[in-house]
Amino acid sequence: MFVLLPRCFPLRFGIGLSLEGMKSNRKMPKTRFTFKALSSSSTTEVPSEQNPNPGSGLTKNVSLPEVRVFTRKKRVKKTVDVVKENPKAENKNHNPCGLPDIEEFAYKKVDGTTLSGKSKSTCNELNVGADIASPVGMGGKAPANWEKVLEGIRKMRSLEDAPVDTMGCEKAGSVLPPKERRFAVLISSLLSSQTKDHVTHGAIQRLSQNCLLTPNAIDKADEATIKDLIYPVGFYTRKAINMKKIAKICLMKYDGDIPSSLEELLLLPGIGPKMAHLVMNIAWNDVQGICVDTHVHRISNRLGWVSRPGTKQKTLYPEETRVALQQWLPKEEWVPINPLLVGFGQTICTPLRPRCEICRINEFCPSAFKEASSPSSKVKKSGVSKKL
Repeated sequence: MFVLLPRCFPLRFGIGLSLEGMKSNRKMPKTRFTFKALSSSSTTEVPSEQNPNPGSGLTKNVSLPEVRVFTRKKRVKKTVDVVKENPKAENKNHNPCGLPDIEEFAYKKVDGTTLSGKSKSTCNELNVGADIASPVGMGGKAPANWEKVLEGIRKMRSLEDAPVDTMGCEKAGSVLPPKERRFAVLISSLLSSQTKDHVTHGAIQRLSQNCLLTPNAIDKADEATIKDLIYPVGFYTRKAINMKKIAKICLMKYDGDIPSSLEELLLLPGIGPKMAHLVMNIAWNDVQGICVDTHVHRISNRLGWVSRPGTKQKTLYPEETRVALQQWLPKEEWVPINPLLVGFGQTICTPLRPRCEICRINEFCPSAFKEASSPSSKVKKSGVSKKL
């Protein structure tokens, strides 16, 4: 609504009146603007001599409209005085977090010298001969009923042959002289990694038929020829390269023989702890530890025989399983435990769908019937299904 004003009316009053008459739906921001009422609707006397606009013709007793004046509030900036204190001088040798120095994580030999290369991550950590690396005694607490479980596995293994019984690494070069047989066992162990026994056995047979089971022959042979003969073992290209490297090392350092210590075996390209322990057991008849492969690792965890140090969790790696087993398993069982559990894992306690229905030790196994069983396990029931 607008009000018509005479031309002589002051401009600022006219604006105030028009603003008062208009009704706006917009809300003014509370944080930025505020208003003050300068005058009320009551009558105010304005002396003529103090008329702000002389000549306008205004007389006394003029009713002034309410005028709202919007003013902007200024934000007050708060200042915080920060008192900067000089830090106290700390001792340079003091470690406030309590973390050990990086040198403490280095793998060291028994005499204290730091290893380099491959031996830094494997050799002395895995060396059973070093007391600081792997417990050898039977000081650990043995699991309950482990003897009954072991006896039950032996009875099941006696009723059914497994591939490891006829095609294991110990069968390689069985008719060769001792020196050549040791090298054949080493090559067979190298090829057995990530490969099934019958595939490894076939590769060894082809190498033997082509007279390529000696260091001299492998060193002189073409890499492509070796690859063709060992195919389809797992990672056959890498293994062919490592075979030639191992043959050259054996010729130059060991006069065509193989290393006679666990530490030196672990320095060979492609040779891991499981292979090194197996070669020491078979080639040199020197038992320094349990040979733990994927079957031994899996079955030991399923039976609850091993756990991570200080916890009840399963071991994550075969080396953890080896160390845990050696803490309580009698040393006379260190050699036979490998073929026993490997064959058991190939026939009954398989990686996928274990045959728990026909297993004679399922009453002692905490993992029994917790994994999907094979559909054919119920059909293939035999005399093995009898309980102990």
